[in-house]
Amino acid sequence: MSWRAFSLVVVFSCCGVGACQHDAVVESTQTEQVAARAAARPPVVLSAEALRIHRAGLLIDGHNDLPDKLRDGAGRNFEKLDISRPQKNTHTDIPRLRKGGVGAQFWAAYIPAETMHTGGSARYALEQIDLIHRMVRHYSQDFEMAYTADDVERIHRAGRIAALIGIEGGHALEHSLAVVRMFYALGGRYITLTHTDTNDWADSATDQPRHGGLSPFGEEVVREMNRLGMLVDISHVSAAAMRDVLRISQAPVIASHSSAYAIAAHARNVPDDVLRLLKKNGGVVMVNFFSGYVDPVAARVMQDLFQAARDIRAQYPDEDDFNQAWQQWRRAHPYPTGSVHTVVDHIDHIVKVAGIDHAGLGSDFDGVSKLPTQLDDVSCYPYITQELLNRGYTAEDIHKIMGRNLLRALRQAEECARRMGSEP
Repeated sequence: MSWRAFSLVVVFSCCGVGACQHDAVVESTQTEQVAARAAARPPVVLSAEALRIHRAGLLIDGHNDLPDKLRDGAGRNFEKLDISRPQKNTHTDIPRLRKGGVGAQFWAAYIPAETMHTGGSARYALEQIDLIHRMVRHYSQDFEMAYTADDVERIHRAGRIAALIGIEGGHALEHSLAVVRMFYALGGRYITLTHTDTNDWADSATDQPRHGGLSPFGEEVVREMNRLGMLVDISHVSAAAMRDVLRISQAPVIASHSSAYAIAAHARNVPDDVLRLLKKNGGVVMVNFFSGYVDPVAARVMQDLFQAARDIRAQYPDEDDFNQAWQQWRRAHPYPTGSVHTVVDHIDHIVKVAGIDHAGLGSDFDGVSKLPTQLDDVSCYPYITQELLNRGYTAEDIHKIMGRNLLRALRQAEECARRMGSEP
């Protein structure tokens, strides 16, 4: 995820004044109650038992944007940003990955939505994929590329971190199924169908809909990904597009970095009816850590983020002016961080609605601007394990959430491809 400047727009419509005022008061009261409960919860204290459970599991994170930092902040130079050493300006480096017990990581090949208009989306994606492969080769003592569920388990047993690739932004396909096949051949194991903007064949959660979900070509993309054994990622897509994907897909579907709408009402999160469909599908929602998506109050502040970003971009085409406007907005619109408790609230809700087999972790580290307390970086995953243990989850349940659910979904996608007669 790459953040853009934005302003907050609040519109009241479609109801009488009295009804709107009543609804606003009720929502405000509920929000205050949630905030009060959050403030009353003490920090999580790690125990030896939680650390033992954590180390015995296989932790798979569904989404990390470090490659974007390596591209923009370091110019793809591993000497300039050497993640074998502790880093002050990233959420991610190898020492902290090791401390956090990360066994496998989906690295995001993020493609800015504006490339839909400027051109070069597929080339940008290829450069990001190349950067991930180069990173894995450069740090080969710690990383190894994984292409299958079996690879993930083998690499983890060998003591290395399995590296997988997720393509973040279906506009990178440039309306070609051949590009889907090439991304798969290069190691892509999921595609996030949209990013911030609606593309030619799928509606985004944070833009105006144009297709009522997926277009006919979007349905072809889902079928082709099923045929290849590539996970379909419904993070960033509209709720209607989520439902279309789940109607079509013959393999489990993932949300690589999304949370529960019922807990924090942001369009980037997954509504309950989709959670129930995911249960039938066998899919997994991998909970995002971004404060603006998980904290209920912050979600209200963030709800118009992407549209406002487009508005300010149109008003300030110069990059320096744009960045200045962004900083002004941030100062004018503070929002709470939430905590590790807040993130586990989302996991709890997903488990309640969809079941224990359908929750996972998709941090969005190095792609977000604010994180909950005690989830500052990739070393902090054990705090989630501890809080799950505090809430009565068994070791087996915790291991499912940590990564076994995602691994099962990937393996079932591979089996689906075999049934469909996948060819290179």
